[in-house]
This record gives sequence, structure tokens and C-alpha cells, in this order.
Amino acid sequence: MVDRTVAVLAGGLSHERDVSLRSGRRLSAALRSEGLTVEEWDTDAGLLERLRTQRPDAVVVALHGGEGENGSVQTVLEMLGVPFVGTSSQGCRRAWDKPTAKAFVQQAGFSTPDWIVLPHSTFRELGAQSVLDAMVERLGLPMILKPDQGGSALGTQVVREASELPAAMVGCFAYGDTVLAERFVDGVEVAVTVVEGEHGAEALPAVEIVPESGVYDYTARYTAGLTDFFTPARISEEAAKAVGELAVAAHRWLGLRDISRTDAVITADGTVHFLEVNLSPGLTETSTVPMAVEAAGKSLGSVFADLVARAVAR
Repeated sequence: MVDRTVAVLAGGLSHERDVSLRSGRRLSAALRSEGLTVEEWDTDAGLLERLRTQRPDAVVVALHGGEGENGSVQTVLEMLGVPFVGTSSQGCRRAWDKPTAKAFVQQAGFSTPDWIVLPHSTFRELGAQSVLDAMVERLGLPMILKPDQGGSALGTQVVREASELPAAMVGCFAYGDTVLAERFVDGVEVAVTVVEGEHGAEALPAVEIVPESGVYDYTARYTAGLTDFFTPARISEEAAKAVGELAVAAHRWLGLRDISRTDAVITADGTVHFLEVNLSPGLTETSTVPMAVEAAGKSLGSVFADLVARAVAR
């Protein structure tokens, strides 16, 4: 693999550009430590020409949000026949839409908090207050609001009082035209990385997430010191096994490839609830994937070098 050239795609134009650039830099350094020749490419109007004229042996997609996770960039790579690490365009489209992913996982027999999905137009056409009242009636309080698409918890807010709901909805709609409102489930929040290898998809040790604010939002995710992480998570063996099985099942059921991260919450009675899945998880200094890799006794560079080899061989 030492004579391979890998292009790491990072940046882009989504709200998560800065996080993606940080992930890309860390990933590039990790791959170089494995002896690979690595080029860091942003995604812009020159990308297709660059892929044609400076064709790498493989691409690693380290884009977060938008075109990098909704299947668009993956479609371009597939059209050009360029091998890449990560989920196919079809799988991206399934996982990118949070309600769709929840429905698939629920259909597979796993628990996920009750939810509703409403576009902005519904509030305009039917009267905002009437719809908000119906939401509280259906889901109860507290509830959590998220854009139906996107990552890094941008726009995510926990609503504990009905009076907080209008402002929270406005904040959520700033990141998308459709909101996913979900019953808030209290418990131990964990992130489980799944990596594919010669023995198939394997769940790495779960990372327990304890934000100081009580909500794992964008600030808590990417500001050092605002969240405590425990790897492996401080949960029972039974819960660790169950959450690992959930993550692998979500990876397979949604048709993901190479690497993914499932977010879940474990309630006091031991029930594991699926929250969402990320097909291009962050790799920054506060991201959970590098923590899980280290807890598994591996290095980020070796894990992704193996995934590059798998991509080239496909």
C-alpha cells in the first residue's frame, strides 16, 4: 500500500465545513504515518477535472453534512469509477435522512424513540400554535428537535417547557426546512463505531458521552473540556453487547459500508434506543471514533489504511 496515492476529501460548503477540515487533517496525518501518499482536496467546481487528471488510487470521503453525506459526491465517484472508502450513494441516501434511518432500524426490530416529522409549510398553512400544541400532546415533554437531515447536532435542541417550543422550532428551521421531533429519552448516551474487516462488520467499544450541559449539541461536541468521554462506556456487559448488536444491525440494515457510527441511549431498565447513524463520522480531537479505535487497541491510520486497501480491491 505504500505506493498508493489517496485523496482525502474534506471541507465542502455545508455548515460542518470547519469540522470536516479538522477531520481531514487528522485523517491525512494518520494515513501518512502508514506510508501512504496523501493529498488533501476540498470539494469545488474543479473536483471532477482533478479526479480525471490526477486520478488517485482511492478517495476517502471525510466530508460532513450536505453533499458529502447525502450521496451526491459518492454518485460522482461512482460515475467516474474512482474507488472510495465509505458508503455507496444508495446507502448514503437511506442513512442521511434521519426519519428514514429510524424507520429502517425500527422495522429491523430495534427500539427508537417515538417521533414525528413536519415541514415548515405545515406550520404556515395550519397555524403554528395549533401544530405545536398537537406535538406536545403526542410526544409529551421533554422532547428533542433536530433537522431531519444533517450532522454535528446543528440545530438540535431539547425542549422541556411548552413555552420554549416556538423559539426552538425557529432555531431548528435555520438548518433545514423539515424538523424531526422526538420523544426525549433519558439515559446513558453512547456512540458505537462499526468497522468492516476480513471478518465482516465489527462493533468497537462503546464510548459514553457525558456533556456538562446535559445536551450533546454542537458546542459540547467540538469544544474541548465541555464533555467527558468514557471508553469503554460504563455500562453492563449485557448493555454493551446489546448496543454493539444494534450498531452492527443498523450498519447492515441500512446498507452502509466500511465505517459508520451509531448513536444510542440506554435507559435505566437496560433498553437500548437507536437515535441516529453517521456514515462519515468526525475524526477530530473530540470525536468518538478515534477514542473507540484506540480502545480497541488499533490506530486510526491502520484502520483507514485497511479500508483503503478494501476500496482499491473492490
